[in-house]
Amino acid sequence: MTRPFCLVINPSARNGRVLRDLPAVAAALTAGGATFRLCESRSLEHAKALATQAAAAGEAVVAVGGDGLTGALAGAVARSGAHGVLGLIPAGRGNDTARMLGIPADPAEAARNLLTGRARPVDLIGVRAADGPECIVAGSVYMGVPSEGGEIANASRLTRGPRGYLIAGVRALLGWQLATFTVRVDGQAAAGTATAGDAAGELAGFCVVVANSAYLAAGRKAAPAADIADGLLDVVMVRHAHRLAFARVMLKASNGTHVQLRQVITDRGTSVSLSANRAMPAAADGETLTCAAPLAAGTALHIRALPAAIQVIAPQPSPEGAAA
Repeated sequence: MTRPFCLVINPSARNGRVLRDLPAVAAALTAGGATFRLCESRSLEHAKALATQAAAAGEAVVAVGGDGLTGALAGAVARSGAHGVLGLIPAGRGNDTARMLGIPADPAEAARNLLTGRARPVDLIGVRAADGPECIVAGSVYMGVPSEGGEIANASRLTRGPRGYLIAGVRALLGWQLATFTVRVDGQAAAGTATAGDAAGELAGFCVVVANSAYLAAGRKAAPAADIADGLLDVVMVRHAHRLAFARVMLKASNGTHVQLRQVITDRGTSVSLSANRAMPAAADGETLTCAAPLAAGTALHIRALPAAIQVIAPQPSPEGAAA
């Protein structure tokens, strides 16, 4: 990359440990002859403003934080209209978008990727509640046990990373109250749901995930068939059953084999309408959506794919991978 970089940093990522990684990141960029500046964000809204200004100035915006920061900056850069480019230095608890793109977990290696990688088109997701304004996110939109578990995980300061998400998911499952989701894909009742009359699209279940990326909750392969650049959204739904059955789904999601279970239904399309018969939070990229905190019972969440909405710097494929 020949553009200067603006590194937008979430100083609280990994409980502030991200700041310890900055010298290694700066050293890697300096050794590569890059021009860059560091900007600490005070909030996601402040981070979006920094990204918008940087994109307008012709800088490549780099998210130094987790999935929440990545999604926020991706949306800001995409909306800037400046043909912006996004880079990632994963420094959060989940880092699922970076994982999907093959970006190294080591901060110095991720910084070097900014210099040696190539900008590739990546899809994003537009999401709005009812007739409200649309926000843009990156990886997945979800409701149910994962969104309730995400709130538990974000409120916890004790256990972080994959284990923290798993523990939070178990706690959410233990307190789960039966819910019926209404899911429509491209205007039709989603696969495996009711198809007749006013009940079209209804499914008594534990969760619905609308995925642009395969990964969710710090590396769990929630939507193993998802492709971040195919212009489509993968929908994964889990039917209601005994809580132990969902616990099995959670465990098998570590490698994506949960989709082989009869309890799990999948679909795919360019747009999804999602609601529930009781109020619950809806989340995206590890953060509860501000327009759905919680989403009122019966209120529709409108989700659509935004094909090739942004350019993201990702590792160049090996000759073997390119041939494949």
